[in-house]
Amino acid sequence: MGKIVSNFFISLDGVVEAPDQWHFPYFNDEMGAIVGAQQAESDTMLLGRRTYEEFAAYWPNSDDELAPLMNETPKLVASTTLTETTWRNTTVIGGDVAARLAELKRGPGRTISIVGSGTLVRSLLRVGVIDELRLLVHPIVVGAGKRLFPDGSDRVPLRLLDSQALSSGVLSLIYGAVSA
Repeated sequence: MGKIVSNFFISLDGVVEAPDQWHFPYFNDEMGAIVGAQQAESDTMLLGRRTYEEFAAYWPNSDDELAPLMNETPKLVASTTLTETTWRNTTVIGGDVAARLAELKRGPGRTISIVGSGTLVRSLLRVGVIDELRLLVHPIVVGAGKRLFPDGSDRVPLRLLDSQALSSGVLSLIYGAVSA
């Protein structure tokens, strides 16, 4: 039985947009080990349509050292509008995405890892499909950008499963769903 986890680089003010503009000064070997362990645990990526389109435009032609991992890992795209994909190893799941993901969790596999896709994460947290929310909270106030939980987001109780303070000042926080 697998689980679904969501991973974010996030600022103190909740911004998850464009971490490439504020994240890297805090990246060190400790964080690299955490991110590497998360990647090793995952056997499938789950993306929302907008994140998929951004990634599909970049990764297939990238010579970045992460390109083989990104290109070869099986990917699921949650979308009600996308019907075809151009990025190899990608399958679109539409309709009742939460029900389909709950079904996939019951099957073989390790971890389905959500990459980015804040809108998708919020909707899946609301219906209780996400098992863990993993945040790498950076000690910076970005001031502007898309927040993981903007004003008006639904209330979703979580419980702290693990926390670790890194030498860079980043906090690694893992939250789990609260069972009803």
